[in-house]
Amino acid sequence: MSTPLAELAEDFRAASPQDRLQLLLEFSDELPDLPERYADAPEKLEQVHECQSPLFLAVEVGDEAGVDTNDQQVSIFFSAPPEAPTTRGFAGILHEALNGLTVREILDTPEQAPMEFGLAEVVSPLRMRGMVAMLSRIKRQVRLRTAPAGTAQ
Repeated sequence: MSTPLAELAEDFRAASPQDRLQLLLEFSDELPDLPERYADAPEKLEQVHECQSPLFLAVEVGDEAGVDTNDQQVSIFFSAPPEAPTTRGFAGILHEALNGLTVREILDTPEQAPMEFGLAEVVSPLRMRGMVAMLSRIKRQVRLRTAPAGTAQ
């Protein structure tokens, strides 16, 4: 089964290292702005401390009546400064690939999926650690928002 993240990783791996960097910068430019409800309430965002630049994220899980929790749609929001194009690029990739997927699809995403992009050849290991941490935080927030009351970890 192919996922949007796996398809993006395949596109990155098919490109030369220099083109991968250019693709990453394009994703940086395409990262959507935060919706007002988060832009005006930074306390609702979680900082990903592993990132070298300030990156914050928020996750929302739909609550459609009659829809199994695992099939609820997930929305992901990021805030990263324009002067941090690598961090913004990672966030842009994750937003493009994961936003709108179901709870099950997000939770089934392998933790090391960011390592499949071939970006370790063009960015530092510390930066790659930041992208892995972003995915980990997204998955953790999804688990928190879908756990039965009193059982969140």
